[in-house]
Amino acid sequence: MKNTASIVLAAGQGKRMFSELPKVLHRASGRSLVSFPVRLAQGLEVSPIVVVVGHGREKVIAQLDTDFGQGAVCFAVQEQQLGTADAVRSALPHLLDHRGPVLVLSGDVPLLADQTIRQLEAAYLGANAAVALLTFEPRDPSGYGRVLREAGHVRSVKEHRDCSESERAIREVNAGIYLIDADFLRSGLGRLTSDNDQGELLLPDLVALAASEGVVPAVLASEEEVGGVNDRADLARVEAVLRARTNLALMRTGVAMSQPESVHVDLDCEIGPDTSLGPGVQLLGRCRIGRGCTLEAGVIVQSSEVHDGATIKAYSVLESAVVGNDAVVGPFARLRPGTKLGPKVHIGNFVETKNTIMDTGAKANHLAYLGDGVIGQRVNVGAGTIFCNYDGYQKHTTVLEDDVFIGSDSQLVAPVTVGRGAYVGSGSTITKNVPADALAMSRVKQENREGVAALLRRRFAALKQKALEAKKGAH
Repeated sequence: MKNTASIVLAAGQGKRMFSELPKVLHRASGRSLVSFPVRLAQGLEVSPIVVVVGHGREKVIAQLDTDFGQGAVCFAVQEQQLGTADAVRSALPHLLDHRGPVLVLSGDVPLLADQTIRQLEAAYLGANAAVALLTFEPRDPSGYGRVLREAGHVRSVKEHRDCSESERAIREVNAGIYLIDADFLRSGLGRLTSDNDQGELLLPDLVALAASEGVVPAVLASEEEVGGVNDRADLARVEAVLRARTNLALMRTGVAMSQPESVHVDLDCEIGPDTSLGPGVQLLGRCRIGRGCTLEAGVIVQSSEVHDGATIKAYSVLESAVVGNDAVVGPFARLRPGTKLGPKVHIGNFVETKNTIMDTGAKANHLAYLGDGVIGQRVNVGAGTIFCNYDGYQKHTTVLEDDVFIGSDSQLVAPVTVGRGAYVGSGSTITKNVPADALAMSRVKQENREGVAALLRRRFAALKQKALEAKKGAH
């Protein structure tokens, strides 16, 4: 869109969200609501983009700087919530030299498509208009400003609370999205008054001013696309639409989903073809899933990488982890931040890792905790093994060099290194380094006492009987 600037309105609190978080920072498919209109404006090559902030301004600015980089958008502050026209007026100092249309977007309308804005632009240019707006016909128009027409032409927009009963019967409502000539915007804002039920300066009042001087074109959009997020129910509706769109696009590029309605994939995730996502899979944040992977039912992956051919079995959880080619994880495994699994690594059921690197072919198939570890190639970690990595003040590292075998139910008290090819006997507590090819054991010598088990059984049975008789006597 040539010679077009944009103003994104994001100053409101969103009281109906019942949240300490500003409404525009609530997330849909992994992105803040306010990021959607900014991305839309960027895709349309609109510049500059001015975001009007107010409630929770520091958080909104920080989020957009994180999403787009500092300087990508300008910020204007609406100090008091005096209406939408006042919000737009606060952005004008950033547009002092701008001549041409200004695209006004809402920070809580994430489903708006660029094609619709292109239609709005065509209507605006075709009519040589000062103002063009988007409208829609919701199932329930309560609360929306009605579009009033005469002989089919838009004459004004009237807020719901200011409408008569006959006006409230009108189905067409204002979507709050406009193209406005910059010169008209400056002059028109100066002519508005707060003579309305809200006592605010309302941007829709510019429509009546523009209609008194010329044609105001309106482009009818769908409710799904332009209906804003006002409460948690609206947020869930938007999330469902985005989920369906995302999953459909993924399936059309070769990703298999047996129950796509149950699968959630955030917008910043990438998935290769021939990958299968089971029921209830969630991919959150920025994930990279390779080709030919299998993610079984209930898997949750957050900000992680899963490389080609890997299998993540049912109900495993990955957070900021990397899984190498053809590795197998789970079921019921947890990979915490800093985990890096090499090719063909096996992590089994109820194994937890954190800040641990496992090289090619290493295995920990059952019931283990591996924290702050460096594990070499072809290492086998037995069931029940624990890396004791924390002394109450600092974390320490356990190193298992290539071809090490750790017997079941072993504890390795870090910092400790087990040398290449060494064995650790089952049930050992290792507190000192183990040389290469050595066998380390720390068991207490076994002692068998004949007949003692039978004696103990008789003693315990007598005590139980005595306790039962005492209980009966008490009643």
